[in-house]
Amino acid sequence: MLDVAATAGVSVATVSAVVNGTAPVSSELRGRIENAIAAIGYKRNAIARSLKTGATKTIGLVIADITNPFFTDVVAVIQDVLHRAGYAVMLCCTDEDPVQQEEQISLLLDRMVDGLIIAPAGDDHALERVLQRAGIPTVLIDRISHGIAADAVVLDNQRAVQDAIDYLVGLGHRRIGYISGSLDTSTGLGRLTGYRGALDNAGIPQDDALVRIGNFREKDAYNAAMQLLVMPERPSAIFSANNLMVIGVMKAIRDMGLRCPDDISVSSFDDFPWADVFQPNLTTIAQPVQAIGEHAAQLILDRLANRSDRPPRQIVLSGRLTIRSSCRPFSAADGG
Repeated sequence: MLDVAATAGVSVATVSAVVNGTAPVSSELRGRIENAIAAIGYKRNAIARSLKTGATKTIGLVIADITNPFFTDVVAVIQDVLHRAGYAVMLCCTDEDPVQQEEQISLLLDRMVDGLIIAPAGDDHALERVLQRAGIPTVLIDRISHGIAADAVVLDNQRAVQDAIDYLVGLGHRRIGYISGSLDTSTGLGRLTGYRGALDNAGIPQDDALVRIGNFREKDAYNAAMQLLVMPERPSAIFSANNLMVIGVMKAIRDMGLRCPDDISVSSFDDFPWADVFQPNLTTIAQPVQAIGEHAAQLILDRLANRSDRPPRQIVLSGRLTIRSSCRPFSAADGG
């Protein structure tokens, strides 16, 4: 800054006012300083500035699975909103592992991030401990963790799955297989609750043999779907609790020599860009990705601007059932 001040013929205080935006500066002086900055190649030392201001203008963003298009789409929205507000984003992925989650959060805290946005990967108690030690604004997305008092943006998972199962029941299906995500997460539990609730509302007896755990993973879902498809009385429809798992379901159907929807109907949670180019086009529950990202970013910005003691705010959004061609009315030839 001394070099910039000497080159521009101004005081260091004036350079600081332009660089940090701490005081008004005339357009003529600002132009001279900006030209000097460009000529010298000066860059503000973010670490030194953070030691002085107590803020790094950086948000830590922790997601559960970077290969999942849902998370990457939400990340893009969050990063865009925060960038426009003058914040950088440090992204970490836990790979659905609570141990990695704790390690990644500790890493971000070592980098002195100002706040955290997290899609929890289970083990609520461990997450609660690390966030209590952190003591910085935190927003949860997609999933909530019991015992953690933090702002959150989530979907009404139970209602969304009920809508999807209601649709299958309306087509005449009674034996509906369900590929569940991890039950260590609020999304896994909420979606399974929606499935069971829809069956109860329709007067269809619960059959635990029709529920298999796919852990939100394609390979696990493939194995789970194969278990359903080799049953003596296989289901006439399968619902997958996320987008990666439905890929495993469709592969299992193909490898069994079956066709969707001729032999079995398929529906899935999460819409994604290629759902309408699948053959057949997939019937899905679309999440409001744009709204999730925007709300999460705004909640963390609000907390950073005013660290008030107001109670944590939970924003609950609705999914949308998008009907395509992967489901058809039940036929006795389908199986169950």
